[in-house]
Amino acid sequence: MQTVNQQLQETMQTLYRKAVDADQALDVLQQDKKGKFSAVFASDSGFTTSSKRFVPYVEEIALDWQAMKDMNEEQTKAALAPLVKKIELALITVTQFQQSLASKPKD
Repeated sequence: MQTVNQQLQETMQTLYRKAVDADQALDVLQQDKKGKFSAVFASDSGFTTSSKRFVPYVEEIALDWQAMKDMNEEQTKAALAPLVKKIELALITVTQFQQSLASKPKD
């Protein structure tokens, strides 16, 4: 389990940095009257958070991960799959967002 926690920590650090960068880009888009949406993820995505920014979702993932540390082995195994799903969804979404920004021509 220590290896899993180490991998989760590294992934969380990467995800957090990407989320901060993406949120800064979203701030710029919204200042330009672009990026009009109510939440990054749909209500059926597995997140309880609803936000126009990525960092609150990363914070939810971090809280889930911290809660896992207090669980017994059986509970941890059950909680791991939903946690990994959230991480995967967040990483894919933030990466796609950053790629879409990189591929758009500058004004």
